[in-house]
Parts: sequence; C-alpha cells; structure tokens
Amino acid sequence: MTISLADAKSQLTIYDSLTQQKQALIPLSAGKVGMYVCGMTVYDYCHIGHARVMVAFDIVVRWLSQIGYEVNYVRNITDIDDKIIARANENDEPISALTERFTRAMHEDAATLGCLSPDAEPRATDYIGEMQQMIETLVNSDYAYTGNNGDVYYAVERFADYGKLSKRKLDDLQAGSRVEVETDKRNPFDFVLWKAAKPDEPQWASPWGQGRPGWHIECSAMSTKALGATFDIHGGGHDLQFPHHENEIAQSEAATGCQYARNWMHVGFINVDGEKMSKSVGNFFTIREVTAKYHPETVRFFLLSSHYRSQVNFSDKALDEAHNSLSRLYQTIKVAQQNQGQALTIDSDSVTAAYNNNFGQKFISAMNDDFNSSAAISVLFELAREVNKAIKVGDATSAWQHAQQLKVLAQILNLLQLPVEQFLQAAVGAGSENRMSDNAIDALIQDRAQAKANKDFARADAIRDELKEAGIELEDSATGTTWRRA
Repeated sequence: MTISLADAKSQLTIYDSLTQQKQALIPLSAGKVGMYVCGMTVYDYCHIGHARVMVAFDIVVRWLSQIGYEVNYVRNITDIDDKIIARANENDEPISALTERFTRAMHEDAATLGCLSPDAEPRATDYIGEMQQMIETLVNSDYAYTGNNGDVYYAVERFADYGKLSKRKLDDLQAGSRVEVETDKRNPFDFVLWKAAKPDEPQWASPWGQGRPGWHIECSAMSTKALGATFDIHGGGHDLQFPHHENEIAQSEAATGCQYARNWMHVGFINVDGEKMSKSVGNFFTIREVTAKYHPETVRFFLLSSHYRSQVNFSDKALDEAHNSLSRLYQTIKVAQQNQGQALTIDSDSVTAAYNNNFGQKFISAMNDDFNSSAAISVLFELAREVNKAIKVGDATSAWQHAQQLKVLAQILNLLQLPVEQFLQAAVGAGSENRMSDNAIDALIQDRAQAKANKDFARADAIRDELKEAGIELEDSATGTTWRRA
C-alpha cells in the first residue's frame, strides 16, 4: 500500500529515552508538535558536538513539517552561568558583550550548516521571574529548601521517581558516591535552584535574597512558559541526560504535578579519532575550524550519514569520505542536467510524485523510523544509480525523473540544493587553503582551449595533466569545458 505524506503522520515512531523504546508520536494537540531543545551556553564558539545536535533537530523539524505538522521549535540560550562569568572576567569585558558576541556566532554557525532557526529562542536572563515562581512553588511544597549558605536546593529524596530517565537509582548513586558532602545540603545529590549572591557577580532580588538562578531551573521555567506544563518532545545531547534532564524532570513535575515531556530524544556523542572530544586532550574542534577546511554541506552530510542516536567518529578521513560520497551525488545531478540540457527545478508536482514510487516509500519509511537519516541517504544513492543506469542505456525520460526525485528527497535533508559547480569546485580537506585558485584554473582552461584551436594538442594535453596533478578533473562537452576538484 502506498503511504502518502499526509498518511505518514500516523506511521512516525520516535525512540523515547525514558521508556527506551520506539513509540508512535501522538501530539497533545492534533496536527501540532511542541518541541524544546536545550541550546548553547554562549561563552565560546560552538563545537562539532553542538553541530550534531543542531543538525539532528533541524531534520526533526523539517520532516515533521513535511508530513503536515505545525511545529513550535523552542531552543533556549543560557546567557548566565559560572563559565560565562569566568570568561567575561578573564576577558575583562561585560557579560552582555560576551554573550551577544557568541550568540551571533552561534546563529552564523547554524546558518552555515543549513539549519532552520528555532521558532522561539528564550534567553535565561529574560525569565528570572518565571524561575523564581517555580522555585517558590517547590519551596512551599517542601521539594526545596534554603541551606545555611543562602543557596536554595532541590531535595532529590522528595521526588520518588528521581533517576527514571537515566535509569539511575538514588540509593546506588549515594552508595558509590565520591561527591564530597556539603554541610549546607541534606543530600549530596541535591542540586542548586538559586545561588546566593557573590561579590562582583550578576544578581537579582528574590525571596531568598540577592542571587542568580542555578542552571537546571532555567530550562524548566522557559520550556513550560513557552510550551505548557506538558509538551511533546524534549531533546538535547546525550551528555545532558544526567543530571540536567533528570533534574529538569524532578523540578518540573514536582512544581506542576504533570508529566513533563512525552518524548525524550538524545543525540549521541562525537568521538575524535576514537577518543571522546575534549579540550583537555587537544582534540576539540569548533564548527568554524571544521567548515573552514571542509564544505559546510560535507559536514552536514557527514553528520546525517549516521543515525542521530549513534556515536560518531570524527576524523579527516571520515570527512574526506563524506565529501567524496556527496560529490558523487552532485555529479549525478550534473550528468542528468547535461543529458537533459536544462537545470533541475523543484515544484509541487515533482514533490508529490517523488513519494509515490518504491524509492519515495522507502524514504518515508526511513524518516518515519525515528528520523533515520542514514537509511534515507541510502535511498538517495539508489536513485543516483538509477539515473546513471538510465543514461547509460539512453533512457532520457527515466534518468530525468529519477534525478528530479533525487533532488526532491534530498531537499528534506537540505542536501544537493546548491548549484552543482558551487559544490564540486569547492576546495576542501587538508591543505585546501594552498590549492589552485578558481581564477588560475579558469585561466589554464582558456589557455588549453586556445591551444586546441591552434591544433597544439601537446600543449593542451600538458595543461590537462598539470590540472590533474593539482587535483582538477576536466570534463569536455559540446557546450564547453567544466571542471571539478577531485
């Protein structure tokens, strides 16, 4: 049976980290999905792990929208935090200047990776009042208390389900704990909701004195303000599952008496050359460093080539392979366009047609299976093979139809949407900054054309060899010579 995009809604399943199984997405409001994703703490440039979270939830939003959901995508910004204060002091600059600069950088990095902007992007410092209201509710219901140091703590032992997301039992945590017991806490795993003011730190008036919020409370306050006490999807990196998301559940459900999030999604870790990425071991890479070396779409393709929940190994070799694979898809589109004598375009008819055959149905099944972008990309390569086979046997109609379908389906992943030459002529990889410039390549191609016109074929062949040695592949056709980087 053929599944239409409209019918695909009912087939979508999401792996829920809390139940640890796939379950159908049944939104609180029919046809609408509210999703909250933990965003960045804006004190430094975003790294490749942030990129994976950005791209993963970008795909979630794109697919939900494609199958007909109205999505309210909320991603917060943490603009007050110990790290922010320390970095601002280190730089001898106002906190607001630091956070504004890195918020802009974050937006630029997300756009570079082809990610849609969230529908709302609440900042922690704009929701101090909501945080205080939630803390006051918790204090009044004995889920929170004030320590002798003036900090307000959440009492984890009061929440019977503490640990249900991470599957960690409080008794086991306490038994194996190396956490030094603070005399101001009743339990070493109690966490701070409100921090008493310290000299030369940002502070706000509160019922518990001057101070500032703890990290965990901000997401509970902002998500419930934006989406309600219960919402459909809560997402973030796997590293946030414990303690951040565990603490969010405890404080939110204690404060509202409602289930917090109906589906929990967590993006897997990125390892670098087999080791967990860490500044301390020197294998830490920012999005800007990586996209200066590799085309941003190559980075996006690399991230989407693995399921979002899996661990990914990041390396130059892996990115080289990603670039080569994506180049093959672009080359397929280029050949199809040359064969047809026109550029591929996407319209409503081509979108509808793209999902009505076997390849379109396989694509729907992949994306409906917990947003399996890796399986979806496999469908793109199947289509590329069909294009090349059709061209080889002279079936221009079939080649063009499959090429159109390839471009339409890739649009959901925001791949293959650039002009072909723009991607194929990009200098990427190690030493790319030293590679032959576009202008130099074009000049040699003109020299070669002149040599051929003068019947100096030895010179023409020598120029081709020179370009090939520089990693430039030439393609001659009736309309002229084009080139791409190998």
